[in-house]
Amino acid sequence: MTKADLIDKIAAVEGIPTKKVAGEVIDAVFGALKKALAKGDSFTFQGFGTFKVQKYAARTGVNLQTGKKIQIPASKRPKFVASKGLKDAVK
Repeated sequence: MTKADLIDKIAAVEGIPTKKVAGEVIDAVFGALKKALAKGDSFTFQGFGTFKVQKYAARTGVNLQTGKKIQIPASKRPKFVASKGLKDAVK
């Protein structure tokens, strides 16, 4: 499903006047999600799952082309953990 498909489905819901409004709603939701993760907060949607920031420590790796050891810096990445309800729905 693409963003356009999602906009079409939301616009079909009664009470949503136009696709433009549906697109603005989607942008607002994902904007809030992005801001929460940027601050280091988690974002939980009951029955769907949790978005959170996963911290990874610095470590030593190997460049496979040269065989030299390289230092991989610490980083933070977004992580999604599906809820039991979503897992059961996908089965």
